[in-house]
Amino acid sequence: MYTKIESHIFGIITELLKVSSTDINVDELGGKYYLSNDEQHFKVTILSNDYVIRLTNTRDSVAEKYDKFFVEDVLRAVKEEKHRRMELVYDSITNSIEKMAERLHNRLIESNEQDQTVRRLDIKPAKKKKINF
Repeated sequence: MYTKIESHIFGIITELLKVSSTDINVDELGGKYYLSNDEQHFKVTILSNDYVIRLTNTRDSVAEKYDKFFVEDVLRAVKEEKHRRMELVYDSITNSIEKMAERLHNRLIESNEQDQTVRRLDIKPAKKKKINF
């Protein structure tokens, strides 16, 4: 389906996407997608409007125009990983908010129970003491 070079490039990009330290940045209006991994000194720029992929490491930088369908497959993989990461962040934020809401709810219940106890103490009539003269 892909040429040998396209298969290698797809493999490189797929491996980069698997690594959590690879940053994914998107400029959808400009049709530009960026992958960068500082630990591996590797960057990928995908220009979707021109079907160009640029691979950059510490020694080389190569940009080539590729088949439309190949670039769209690469972009699909990048978008899926970006979406997956966003879902993880969303789930993490949602869980944090739910835990915080639960703590606040429990605190309000405790506070209300304490208020009820204080009110009961205030309402109890005082016992009359007999005073002997």
